[in-house]
Amino acid sequence: MADAPNIHDEAEVRARWGAFAWTDDNQRKANEVIGRYPAGRQQSASIPLLDLAQRQVGAETSTQGWLPVPVIEFVARQIGVPYIRVYEVATFYTMFNLAPVGRYHVQVCGTTPCVLGGSDDVFAACKNHGLVKGRTTPDGLFTLTEVECMGNCSNAPMMQINDDNFEDLDYDSTTRILEALARGDTPTPGSQTGRRSSEPAGGPTTLTAMVQDNHDYRGEWNTAHAG
Repeated sequence: MADAPNIHDEAEVRARWGAFAWTDDNQRKANEVIGRYPAGRQQSASIPLLDLAQRQVGAETSTQGWLPVPVIEFVARQIGVPYIRVYEVATFYTMFNLAPVGRYHVQVCGTTPCVLGGSDDVFAACKNHGLVKGRTTPDGLFTLTEVECMGNCSNAPMMQINDDNFEDLDYDSTTRILEALARGDTPTPGSQTGRRSSEPAGGPTTLTAMVQDNHDYRGEWNTAHAG
């Protein structure tokens, strides 16, 4: 796994983000989130509010977003809990970035199923495109992170870029995705071999009548059982 990122100088961070406040639209969203929880349970809003804050920082910096310490403090004040209670959430979940990242945060799975499926080729494609684990490219476009399992083992190897998953990868498909993003295009997420969901590589082998329609098998099953 990549080393933990170095947090920016505290004075610089506070100068830039010390006055963080919700945009009007995000204030409405934050009010809605907090309103979901009864009095005394506002800490339950930590995850959605941190996500909202990270997205606002991303919008302001044209990146995938991150959580400066003053922004985490702001979220803690919003829900009336000690800073450490929100900080421990931000540091536990890898969906939250504690240091600046690029416009595209490339998270490649390095857990056993993806390694067996060929994640070394995915990392090789990233390396040959100028990406280095734990760093952001000089143009600020890509940040590469090696992560643990993201639950797509049946479609290994995979990577997540911002909010999208890309699955069934190899060297060439990874290269095409990175090149498309660099051009400003939007590559199609999901399986890169044409699979729907996690069906077998050659297509569905069971319940095939449900591929295009919500087929009702009950009559057929009852007839077979009666026979």
